Amino acid sequence: MTFKELEIIEPILKALSVEGYTTPTPIQEQSIPILLQGKDLLGCAQTGTGKTAAFAIPILQHLYLEKQKKDSGKRKIKALVVTPTRELALQIADSFTTYGKFTGIKNTVVFGGVKQLSQTQALRRGVDVLIATPGRLLDLIDQGFISLKHIEYAVLDEADHMLDMGFIHDIKKIIAKLPSNRQSLFFSATMPQDILNLSQKILGKPERVSVAPEQTTAEKVDQSLYFVGKKSKTKLLIHLLEWESVDSVLVFSRTKHGSDRIVRLLSKAGIKAAAIHGNKSQNQRQRALSDFKQGKVKILIATDIAARGIDIDELSYVFNYDLPSVPETYVHRIGRTGRAGLSGKSISFCDAEETTYLRDIQKLIGKTIEVIEDHPFVEEGLDINTKKRPAKAQNNKKKPWSKKSEHSSGKNHRFSNAKKKKRTFEKK
Repeated sequence: MTFKELEIIEPILKALSVEGYTTPTPIQEQSIPILLQGKDLLGCAQTGTGKTAAFAIPILQHLYLEKQKKDSGKRKIKALVVTPTRELALQIADSFTTYGKFTGIKNTVVFGGVKQLSQTQALRRGVDVLIATPGRLLDLIDQGFISLKHIEYAVLDEADHMLDMGFIHDIKKIIAKLPSNRQSLFFSATMPQDILNLSQKILGKPERVSVAPEQTTAEKVDQSLYFVGKKSKTKLLIHLLEWESVDSVLVFSRTKHGSDRIVRLLSKAGIKAAAIHGNKSQNQRQRALSDFKQGKVKILIATDIAARGIDIDELSYVFNYDLPSVPETYVHRIGRTGRAGLSGKSISFCDAEETTYLRDIQKLIGKTIEVIEDHPFVEEGLDINTKKRPAKAQNNKKKPWSKKSEHSSGKNHRFSNAKKKKRTFEKK
């Protein structure tokens, strides 16, 4: 199927053609016809499936056709997209600009962490589509810069992360301000009960679309696992990065402090990297992201929330420096190196405290991750079944690899061709 067969109007088809897009992704193919009919939609789809275009294209088409029928004078905000992070908001705004370049539909984005003057000036000039993070949106509503009374299309994107970030009360306030007569779209990567409860407050009788199951993304990514002591993770990361020529590496850290610490240690080893997380200023985050996309910085250390706005079509590797406690998060992470049907590579580190997370991940993806045992920082004495080290660590055993012996033997230890051994874990 092509976009033309989805009955997309010519101005949008022209923009898609300029970008080289001819065939819709599964979520686009399923969602666009529903949304063009004006129905509400509940979508389960993760980042990288093309869901932004799935809702942006129908909204742009509706707004364009409305404007052809009548000139409504000064632009009023007719469409609202609420999303959890600044990076993701900017990415969505770019998509609306790209797909709507020949429609005359204007959008702007508002988010916190920066001065509001440029945002309020754009609002005064008038926009058709507003992309916003919850806090700044409510702030500007309270100040009288934004009115939601003309909203005809409302989108809540990345709903699961909205809840994770504590935005539930803000979301409820925003919903209460929306007109009852509107088309509503709700997207989330996961659908636990609290997300379903929230969707019921937003949607009427929605059509449901679910694409890209968790296992699908995991299956097309080459996954490897290293057992390593917690204190040796950075040493192992440095070791792997030194042995492999990489174009772009995204490293996931569990905490903001951990991200900064990894950058400092890599810098000491002569490896240039940048960190992106919530404690960074907006300018710092945008500069780091821009340098990464342009190849000025090849290694980006990120927390899960901050990484939501990172959209790189060809990402060499994803490193799970820390395994996530939520298995779905693991799939979202590695899916960043397998986008748009491309294959990718993921490397994960696991210490003694993370083996429970590992079991949950493997249960979700339905496969055993290959273990690379031939490396210089093996976690000796790690008992996977009991999830703890034995009372007496096996310190008297000869290490399986040492940098000295490797260099003397001329062995080329690159993680792309290192010896892999499968190890099966008991499942609960």
